[in-house]
Amino acid sequence: MNNLVEATKGDPRSDGRFVLLVVDDDSVGGELVDQLVGHRVRGHHFPHAAEALLGAGALHPDAALVAAGLATMSSIELVRLLAGRAGIPTVVGVGDDDGPLAAAVLKAGATACVRRPYRAEEIVPILRAIRPETAGTLDPPIEMGALKVDPATLEVYLHGRPVTLPMKEFRLLYFFMTHAERTVTREQLLSAVWQGLSGENSNTLTVHIKRLRKRLTLRPDQPPIIVTVRGLGYRFVPPTATVTAHPSM
Repeated sequence: MNNLVEATKGDPRSDGRFVLLVVDDDSVGGELVDQLVGHRVRGHHFPHAAEALLGAGALHPDAALVAAGLATMSSIELVRLLAGRAGIPTVVGVGDDDGPLAAAVLKAGATACVRRPYRAEEIVPILRAIRPETAGTLDPPIEMGALKVDPATLEVYLHGRPVTLPMKEFRLLYFFMTHAERTVTREQLLSAVWQGLSGENSNTLTVHIKRLRKRLTLRPDQPPIIVTVRGLGYRFVPPTATVTAHPSM
């Protein structure tokens, strides 16, 4: 029962992370737990279904990931217990030969199925959909040159100094940083930040980018961070770490 003892030490939500219960007979689940650390997901791997059920009561996880074809309990029954009785959104990991079982677990109450072996980049979007309000906490901090952003805390630092941004501008900046040095269209930005706002109201994008540029400019001769690509969109150019703020700033 070492897994259970270790998993229940302290408050599992004390750092605000997404809590995921992983039930898998082999090392695949443990490997996924390691991968998810960078996405602020606190995963707890249980190789035995009975331990997982006890852990679910202690951890109150945001979601559970259950491998199809468990040796310690029927995956269908475990889904019924976790999703049906405990109300925990449950995702089932399936292989190429698990088609009939996938249909059965979905009928039993599973939220979705995902391919095994697990990959963090496939799991994280499902977790975002399960808990949309915690979506930002699943994204890792990004640091480029003199600029650092942390979506979990909504903090921005430029040359080590904090920069306060409204939520829309923060989301714009994070999108730009995840697409650095690439031209992104207005449509891409509107879709990512305003969920597809278009038409005359799209002028709001121009206004927000203008404000964002101003907040990220420390001195008049500073090279632009957000470059307009005429007829196409914008390109984000990370500020170099060697540039320092003007003494009067």
